[in-house]
Amino acid sequence: MRHGDDGKELDEVIGRVRSWRRGWTERTKLQRIDLYTRLTLCALPWVFLVTWGLLPLGNAFGQGPVPAALAAAFLVVNAAQCLLSNRNVDPAFAHYRGAAPFPLRRLRLPVALLAVLTGLLVALAAVGGVEDAGLSLLVLDLPLAFATPYVLLVPVRTYLLRCAVCAVAVVALLAAVGVPGRTLFGSAVSLLVGTVLVLISTRPSAWSLSVMWQAEEARDMQARLAVAEERLRFGRDMHDVLGRNLAVIALKSELAVELAQRGNAAAVDQMVEVQRIARASQQEVRDVVRGYREADLPTELLGAKGVLEAAGITCTVEGAEGPAGIGAPPAVQAALGWVVREAATNVLRHGDPRVCVIRLRTAAGSVVLEVENDGVAEDDRGAGNGGAGPAGEGGSGLAGLRERLAALGGSLEAGAAGGGLFRVTATVPLTAPRNRSAALHDRSEAAAPDIRSAAPDER
Repeated sequence: MRHGDDGKELDEVIGRVRSWRRGWTERTKLQRIDLYTRLTLCALPWVFLVTWGLLPLGNAFGQGPVPAALAAAFLVVNAAQCLLSNRNVDPAFAHYRGAAPFPLRRLRLPVALLAVLTGLLVALAAVGGVEDAGLSLLVLDLPLAFATPYVLLVPVRTYLLRCAVCAVAVVALLAAVGVPGRTLFGSAVSLLVGTVLVLISTRPSAWSLSVMWQAEEARDMQARLAVAEERLRFGRDMHDVLGRNLAVIALKSELAVELAQRGNAAAVDQMVEVQRIARASQQEVRDVVRGYREADLPTELLGAKGVLEAAGITCTVEGAEGPAGIGAPPAVQAALGWVVREAATNVLRHGDPRVCVIRLRTAAGSVVLEVENDGVAEDDRGAGNGGAGPAGEGGSGLAGLRERLAALGGSLEAGAAGGGLFRVTATVPLTAPRNRSAALHDRSEAAAPDIRSAAPDER
């Protein structure tokens, strides 16, 4: 029973570690940089706490109860200040980016703790609980936890002026308890170094993140505008196709009704004309929808290469100009264009690939398309779905692609290829089976008029 419980706990730990890793790999590069920067700024006060804030206090614990009590209180208050600093980092970043104002009430307790720390430091210096060199290190650590979020809340000039006032106050208090002049000078220099250290480590990091998030938001806005523009184009094309023809059909129908009421045989001719215009309109709508739904292979290759390289992924396209590319039949090119689009989308969504290669070649009377990348996660290499592969065997992406290729007598394979690679391989015969091609054509023609359901879903 004991061994079973231990095994269960081990499985839970392994599952938790995998969950954390999966959460990390699912983040975008910008989200990773953001998280890394915030964690670094949160860890910085603790690093100084266990070094500059702890080592100088070693002598105090051996000099009697008063210095030991002051040193212990200094460590406890400093740790509390670090906790508050960590809690205030995220709101300070949001304030710096203009996303949300920082509530000033959150500064009340940190300011009070800073005053308590200053008092404890002066008391330690007064009772001789810390050496002169150690005092300079404690002074250096004194403002770091408080200043890390605070530097993001005020302008640089205001931050420097207020830090200068605090430095003068600390040096004056140390001088009042009899600290020697050389140590006072070292303490002043330490306060200056600590102030500048926080400024040059926190402020540029926040500025860089702000610029990157603005660029990301601009790209998202550009994508939304592109979608809106495409919708407007499609709506405009549909209006141009149907608007005039429907107006003519309405007029001729009214004329046919009047002629029929008068017993005029010309009403039949008018209705025949209405029927002809209706059929022509139906064909024009099909043409518009077909052009909206079809994927062009050269265009998709160029688009995939541009999008992947814009994301920092080196993309190489091989064989696009050969018989497997522009020489393939239109139906084959359209099917492979959808494969390129889906594969490129999944390369961006999953894993963290650095290189992607798209190959086109002919083999045994078929066109073979391979999309290969190095974004397979370590724990997913045997699962058949790498970090940069399509979203699972049961996902709509793979299922939809397999249906498209199967209609042309083709096939699709996706999975880990060894060596940290993930490969999607699509094979389509250069001469599609007649019955399957005809069935696919009939289904697309029948679905073309249903613009509200078919066209947007495929898009």
